Amino acid sequence: MENENEPAERADGRQMGEQPLAKLLREKGVSRHDLVLAAPGEVTHKLVKRAETGRRLTAHSKNLVLRAWNRATGENRPMSDLFSY
Repeated sequence: MENENEPAERADGRQMGEQPLAKLLREKGVSRHDLVLAAPGEVTHKLVKRAETGRRLTAHSKNLVLRAWNRATGENRPMSDLFSY
């Protein structure tokens, strides 16, 4: 039985909880804007916020965020470092 107080996003599996990306952004001092600047025309502030908070993204969107992270930081992290799903 579903909890009536549970957000609709959790009930249908679209909300995955805070992602490792959020922790990395804080630890490295990288902002959402840094990721947007690293991938102009591809990544938006809204996309990065959704990625941080755990809104389920398509594989394509996750790849855009990963590519932006690697460009912005000069690292070469795998997808599993940024997302837990």
